[in-house]
Amino acid sequence: MEIIVSSIELFKKGGLVMYPLLMASFMVITIAFERYMFFRKSATDTEKLLPELTPRLDKGDWAAARRVCEAGHGAVAMVLARGLANMDLAVSDLESALNSAAALAAAKLRERLGYLDTIVTLAPLLGLLGTVVGMISSFSIMTIKSGQPHAITGGVGEALVATATGLCVAVTALIVHSYYSYWLDSIITGMEQCCAVLTEAKRRSDRHETA
Repeated sequence: MEIIVSSIELFKKGGLVMYPLLMASFMVITIAFERYMFFRKSATDTEKLLPELTPRLDKGDWAAARRVCEAGHGAVAMVLARGLANMDLAVSDLESALNSAAALAAAKLRERLGYLDTIVTLAPLLGLLGTVVGMISSFSIMTIKSGQPHAITGGVGEALVATATGLCVAVTALIVHSYYSYWLDSIITGMEQCCAVLTEAKRRSDRHETA
């Protein structure tokens, strides 16, 4: 109970900028949870998918390969299923279809990550604003009520609380953004690897049919 009371008192000392900082911190938590659920749903175990997919691609059994992808889950499996539905196209057209599907999947994965990037920049600026407001209050009190050190240090305390809060929110947002950026890169890398396997299988099939 004392921790809650102390936190509320500390929040009040931070000044008005604490309210947008509180909103930013809630946004970071909400985005982190929502993106975790979405990324978890979108992740594909390519180490499991490729061994099941490759033998069917080598045989040119596109229908069976597509069923494997549709039975799987995640962005990579979805992109491959989209490609396998267009195996009658030329290789260049197939690559375009795969690139379009991959770009759409990547865009959905990147959704809301831009907000975290904005918060990383905005939160320290809000903290700096709180610092400026607190210092202005301190100097005003110093002019009007000289000889009252407790009144003067109140404004300095407001400045320090706002700055520390802004930095904490920014650091948290940066960690969350970096984590999901790394996860996004991992999914895109797996997507590129599997798409390359699919297009190479199509090239081999076309060469075999030409021969």
